[in-house]
Amino acid sequence: MNQQSELAIETRGLSKQYGNFTAVNHLDLKVKKGEIYGLLGPNGAGKTTLIKMLCSILHSTRGKARVLGEEIPDGNVVSSIGYMPQETGVYMGLTVDQNLKFYGRVFNLDKEEMEKREDELLKFVALEDWKHEMVENLSGGMKHRVSLACTLIHQPELLFLDEPTVGVDPELRVSFWNYFYQLRQKGVTILLTTHYMDEARNCDRIGFMQHGHLIAEDTPSKLLEESRTDSLEDAFLVFSRSDKKSGDGC
Repeated sequence: MNQQSELAIETRGLSKQYGNFTAVNHLDLKVKKGEIYGLLGPNGAGKTTLIKMLCSILHSTRGKARVLGEEIPDGNVVSSIGYMPQETGVYMGLTVDQNLKFYGRVFNLDKEEMEKREDELLKFVALEDWKHEMVENLSGGMKHRVSLACTLIHQPELLFLDEPTVGVDPELRVSFWNYFYQLRQKGVTILLTTHYMDEARNCDRIGFMQHGHLIAEDTPSKLLEESRTDSLEDAFLVFSRSDKKSGDGC
C-alpha cells in the first residue's frame, strides 16, 4: 500500500490570500486515515480557513490538496465528509428533530436508517428530552450539540470539527471524546480544532499553527518532550518563539 492511499488529507504548499493578508501560508499537512489530528493555535492562525478549503467551501490561492484520495475541490467527496463549523450550523426556526431529518434527507438516508441514527445521536449529545424543541430556544452549548449531531448523521469517513466541545460541560466533553475514540476504531478520520489544551492531549497527533503555517507537529508527548515543558500551552509558546527567531513566521 502506497503512502497516498494511507492518507485521508494531504496538502502541498496550500495557501489562501485575501488581498495583502495571507491566511494560510504554503502549508504542508498529512493526516493518516483513522487518526485524530488536532490543530492548535491562536485566533487568526488560519485553522478555520484551512478547514474550509479542505471542505471545498473556499478555494485556495495556491498549492494542492487531496481529501480521501481526491484532489479538491471535488463534489464527489462531499458525501463522505462531515463539517461542523464554529458558528452553529443548524436552522434556528426548526426543531432539533426537524434539523436532523433535514440533514438526513440531504444525504439520502431512508426512513428506517434516519430514525435509528437520530435516536443514537440524540442520546449521544444528551438531547433526547429536547427533540421537539425549537433550536432558537436552546442554550448556546445545546445548539452546538445539535450541530454536531447533524454533522454525524450520515456517518462520514472524515470529520472536520471546528471547536466541537466549546460551551459543553466537562462531563459531556468526556462523553464526546469517548465517542470520537469509537469513531476512530471504526476507521473514521477526525481533524479538529480546540482551545482546550487539556483535551488536545487526546489527539493522536497535534499541529501547532501560527501565521498560516505549522510551526511544530508530533504526538502530544513528543511535543512536550521536545519543548521541555509540562503543558501544551507552554510547548506552543516555546515553538512560537523559535519560529519567530527563525523568521519563518514573517
